[in-house]
Amino acid sequence: MSEKEENILNEESNESDVETSPEVASSSEKSNQKRWYIVHTYSGYENKVKSNLEKRIEYMNMADKIFRVEVPQKTVTQIKSGRKFEKEEKIFPGYVLVEMIMDEDSWYVVRHTAGVTKFVGSAKKPIPAKESEIKKILHRSTTQTQKIEMDIKVGEKVRIVSGPFAEFVGDITEVYPDKAKLRAMVSIFGRETPVELEYKQIQKL
Repeated sequence: MSEKEENILNEESNESDVETSPEVASSSEKSNQKRWYIVHTYSGYENKVKSNLEKRIEYMNMADKIFRVEVPQKTVTQIKSGRKFEKEEKIFPGYVLVEMIMDEDSWYVVRHTAGVTKFVGSAKKPIPAKESEIKKILHRSTTQTQKIEMDIKVGEKVRIVSGPFAEFVGDITEVYPDKAKLRAMVSIFGRETPVELEYKQIQKL
């Protein structure tokens, strides 16, 4: 990101900061109130916000109040022109998870980080996320569940490389990208037979 773009982000963050400091509990109540909060960011700047915030935590000595900053991601396997490669895809684009003790100081550090637009919740009362939900999200990131993407479309021919129909050639009739599956017509003993296949079972011709 250029210096000009970073300056724009800083200006926008300050200009859009119309809310005041959050309503926080009394000092006796807020001790040990380490919770996860969800922060909304400019689209595409999630990793930059994570980096910026981690730097601010360090030089503003806030490590005792802001503990972790996470951008949940999953591994996506893409197959294009017969080549297979992997990329990281954000599970929740436009959001960053922050584990912190919420008070005026920690709120200020996070809210005034370049690229941050707001906390999830009302202007004066950021709402902590449920611990069970955060655990599920972070588990999805660490298990690296793969989603296979393939540049295929109806009408194209594919060769089946595994399963009971290996080595057969079929014509694609339907594609289900959300399930990484397709349906193809395969000629078996002279008869056209519809077969459902997973992306990993086929190869484009």
